[in-house]
Amino acid sequence: MSDVLEQLVELLRLESIGVNRFRGHSQDLGFRNLFGGQVLGQSLSAAIQTLKDPAWNPHSLHAYFLRPGSVTEPIEFEVDVLRDGRSFATRQVKASQKGKAILTMMASFQHPEEGFVHQSDMPEVKGPEGIPSQLELTRMFKSQIPERIREIHTADKPIEIRVVNPANPFAPKKMEPYKYVWMKADAELTGDFSEHARVLAYASDFNLLTTALQPHGVSVVQKDMQVASLDHSIWFHRPFRMDEWLLYAIDSPNAGGARGFCRGQIFNQQGELVASVAQEGLMRQRNLSEQG
Repeated sequence: MSDVLEQLVELLRLESIGVNRFRGHSQDLGFRNLFGGQVLGQSLSAAIQTLKDPAWNPHSLHAYFLRPGSVTEPIEFEVDVLRDGRSFATRQVKASQKGKAILTMMASFQHPEEGFVHQSDMPEVKGPEGIPSQLELTRMFKSQIPERIREIHTADKPIEIRVVNPANPFAPKKMEPYKYVWMKADAELTGDFSEHARVLAYASDFNLLTTALQPHGVSVVQKDMQVASLDHSIWFHRPFRMDEWLLYAIDSPNAGGARGFCRGQIFNQQGELVASVAQEGLMRQRNLSEQG
């Protein structure tokens, strides 16, 4: 396992500090606030650690981001054990910093079970081979990144992300609200499925809201843009490995009221739909001249 991936795995594991209570560290990815995917992955981890039966697999989570998180403060997680049934288990998680909630999540788990099967077809897009990674592209534009965050943005990443037909965030153009992203951990993950699920929850927050910005020719790097995740849902359909290439097919069917709505379908290279994602986020363009 690479150093950066091992750091991510440790970041998502958490420390037990009491009955159904956990503490996690924060990581600075060079964004204006704490990366939402980190809190998603850690909250799922907190819920998983309260399960008494290792046969439970996560099948869905639904989270609301309540306040911006700080990259310099630890996060405390409190889990409410709502139900342990024969087929399903349910947990409610509250993530807090300095005594104030920054996220609340409901997570549901299921014992493996057979049933009817159907799924959407995988989109026919170019495979990951030969596509430059987002990190490679970022390093090409490093001179345009503010010096105070340049090293963070150009450092090695635990998740390799390759966007089919990537946009230039420093020279945005109007594009259709669709994006196809190949992603995988940059080395082998040795844990069980819950570890892969935690890492997917973390990675699922990348590239969503930027898809909703595409029809408007604006970018998250613009100083007048205020962009933040408001809520986030994931449904885990089938087992998968996060250290193998997954296709994240994203679209944004709606924007309005300073919010953008995005959907994502995640396929493995065999064409199996392994997870679905939905998110709404804040997309507010501010008038900087009026703010002095």
